[in-house]
Amino acid sequence: MEIIDSGFIYSDDPQKIDAVAVHHYLSTQSYWAQNIPLKTVQKSIDNSLCFGIYKDSAQVGFARWITDKATFAYLADVYVSEIYRGQGLSKKLMSLMLFHPDLQGLRRYMLATMDAHGLYEQFGFKHIEHPERLMAVVIKDAYL
Repeated sequence: MEIIDSGFIYSDDPQKIDAVAVHHYLSTQSYWAQNIPLKTVQKSIDNSLCFGIYKDSAQVGFARWITDKATFAYLADVYVSEIYRGQGLSKKLMSLMLFHPDLQGLRRYMLATMDAHGLYEQFGFKHIEHPERLMAVVIKDAYL
């Protein structure tokens, strides 16, 4: 699946993903994956349904779905490089991803965000109705 719009390419082609660029962003600029090893990023890419945004062949955005492609998908590692923010790229990426054939008919789509609730609400995401039902094991500073 690939769309070209306003000089940007949005694609699910795993061959286009620049794992080094994704690693750089996640390990140095994200609040959720500081210091993540490149090997871990590559493994996460290899085992997820990934999407990229490209400008002049350079990776400027990324997102991945952790999914069984039948019942559940969790959206992770979403970013747009700071110099390209404010142009609606994340909205276009979300639109492309939600229409992907592998993500149709699922009963649950989830994500966690600290600061992008407004973006995701535009695509039907809501606060968890019964958060007391959710549980997690969280390893703080897992990459230090």
